[in-house]
Amino acid sequence: MTPGDGRLWLAAALLLLQVPGCWSLRGPTSVTGPVGGSLSVQCQYEEEFRENAKYWCRSPCLGDIVVTKEADIEVRKDRVSIRDRPANLTFTVTLENLTEGDAGTYRCGIDTSWLPEYLLDLTFRVVVSVTPGLHSTLPDPTWKTTTSQESPSSSQHPGPSPRSHPTEDQASKGEKRSLLSSIYFWLLVFLEVPLVRSMLSEVL
Repeated sequence: MTPGDGRLWLAAALLLLQVPGCWSLRGPTSVTGPVGGSLSVQCQYEEEFRENAKYWCRSPCLGDIVVTKEADIEVRKDRVSIRDRPANLTFTVTLENLTEGDAGTYRCGIDTSWLPEYLLDLTFRVVVSVTPGLHSTLPDPTWKTTTSQESPSSSQHPGPSPRSHPTEDQASKGEKRSLLSSIYFWLLVFLEVPLVRSMLSEVL
């Protein structure tokens, strides 16, 4: 076997590790949940992996890994939980309070690091989609109420809008305000004129 053939064989072997359904680990290829809701992913494995730890991570699985500890014991991390059920050879991952940022590619996996015949962990790719919540699709009820409700009498007999003309109270307030301004102006005139005259007489 030439070095080139060896590289091709290794690339093919690594590719098989990523193919859904291979290496005795199966699950859904995609799941969908609404914003604010939850979704569950169930991955199935073979009998030989009953004692292995199972985990869930976001691809490329550099962090935020949720790992099982014991059989039938739920492990929770933030909004994600995982539970291994060896009785039916499955483990279930649940994501709660979904946000749009949760959409992406994840992997359910089996820790085979202590098994000499496996170079890499067994993983299965799952694409998570998050649909918008109801609050983002419903129209504003206040806007609908103010624009759609119109009585026939108002359309047949148009009249002046109450907002286009001030009320009587507003008019009286405006008149009082202008009267006070005038009084204030004349007080200043009568007070300042004698003061200016006295200053001029002292100078002269």
